[in-house]
Amino acid sequence: MGASSSTEQPASAEQRELENIAASTGALPLLQKSFPNLSDPQTNAISVQTLQQCFHLCYEDPVCESQQKPESFPRLLDHLGSSIVDLFFLSEKGGINWLGFLGGYVKCCGRMSTSMSLNILLRIFAMAVKKLGLSSNLEFEPDDADCKINGSLLPSDLLLLLWMCWAMLWNARTLKSSERKGNLLLPDINHLVLSAVVACAEVDSSFDLWNCDIVGLDVQLPVGKFLNWAITTAPILSDCLTQYVNRRLQISVLAEDEAGSSESISGDMSPNASQALLLTRGRAWAISLAPRSTITEEILKLCFSADIVGTDENLLYRSSTHGKGLNRFWSNVEGYHGPLLVLISANSEDAYQDNNKARKWIIGALTQQGFENKDTFYGSSGNLYAISPIFHVFSPSGKEKNYVYSHLHPTGRVYESHPKPVGIAFGGTTTNERVFIDEDFAKLTVRHHAMDKTYQPGSLIPNQGFLPVEASISEVEVWGLGGKTAKEVQDSYKKREELFTEQRRKVDLKTFATWDDSPEKMMMDMMGDPNRVQREDR
Repeated sequence: MGASSSTEQPASAEQRELENIAASTGALPLLQKSFPNLSDPQTNAISVQTLQQCFHLCYEDPVCESQQKPESFPRLLDHLGSSIVDLFFLSEKGGINWLGFLGGYVKCCGRMSTSMSLNILLRIFAMAVKKLGLSSNLEFEPDDADCKINGSLLPSDLLLLLWMCWAMLWNARTLKSSERKGNLLLPDINHLVLSAVVACAEVDSSFDLWNCDIVGLDVQLPVGKFLNWAITTAPILSDCLTQYVNRRLQISVLAEDEAGSSESISGDMSPNASQALLLTRGRAWAISLAPRSTITEEILKLCFSADIVGTDENLLYRSSTHGKGLNRFWSNVEGYHGPLLVLISANSEDAYQDNNKARKWIIGALTQQGFENKDTFYGSSGNLYAISPIFHVFSPSGKEKNYVYSHLHPTGRVYESHPKPVGIAFGGTTTNERVFIDEDFAKLTVRHHAMDKTYQPGSLIPNQGFLPVEASISEVEVWGLGGKTAKEVQDSYKKREELFTEQRRKVDLKTFATWDDSPEKMMMDMMGDPNRVQREDR
């Protein structure tokens, strides 16, 4: 074991401190098991080459969903493992001893603030870029405990950085221990890059979000503003490094039949496999990078599933498949008591003013509970999302709790002097909802954030003004994120409702003793002479 076999002498104060820090992350047992497997028994140390090979990441020909693919990305991944080792794991003459192994892990994967973990990602990225022979505008102050960074990023640099994080997470969650190489699918994440560009750079209103060349875009993103954007929009981005390092150390320890929960991807790897759905891998990953919640793991399962198109148990409703309208929607989501993700694709009416093709945009809403038929707002929490062509997260403001509104037509025909709107809404107030879907799922209304005190302010769609925007809905998707338990509860609810419906349709003729008592004879007598005086038997 690493701690006991690394030295015959009592543990030093430094070693005990590092072991306590590693234990606080839950990784100390893994480190103690992996150190003997990686180290040389004679020197009781790990050679630099061995540790670099342990963290080495290689994908020769990644499959890319986006048409914008920097050719240098596969070669950048070749330098990832050596960059991690050179930056954090100090080597002595005999190699990396137990103390250096512990210290390196704590430096890159220990408990730290979000800003510090993002700084570490940038340091690894800058080192890999330097090893690749490319230039970088990032500058790091030497011997600085806070690891201060100066400089800026280009949008193409940010694309490489995000893809590097995705590749580490993909490798950690999909590669089996028996495999040295596997397939890599790079999602389309232009919406994430554009989100950072708009937040960090000075762009005018004429900036075309739909036809933007990310790779060739020449704008500087100051690293300070980028960190602020990442902390707000993608605070758990840096978790990919910890998951990658832990997974690589597990592979060095575990046998093939003990490879954990990772599964090798063997489904449809074509670039257009998930493009038919609104929830692509890139969009699902962007949602999962938002502040950690109970649905983060369920979203990540969709990102790294063998075939996101085949995840029928999670896709509860799709308007192009199940039909448009509130009734069709309700028949598919009723009885589901768990978090739900609603995605809406639409295009505003003024999109046809030019002769150009209509420009569609996608917005989303996350609810922490199932839908209920109410004429008032309800809910405990949720988020709104601008998803495409640019990504933003609008979390709860804490001022109001008008998270969800879902109201169907009353079953009984009762006169209402002031009928409540029939449809689905998120945020705002009744008749002034921030997002409202009509009962036919034909029209979507998006209002200015001034009408809403439930969610954070900001534009849900590009170039949104103060006036309400009415748009034509092209697609609606609802994804269940409550896991297998919520789906099983809904399935049992549907079976029970079908049984009750079937029972109501049946008429048991045995309950009628004779023909004279049957409803058929009663109907025939009424049709024959409804005004005929009948003698009452007493």
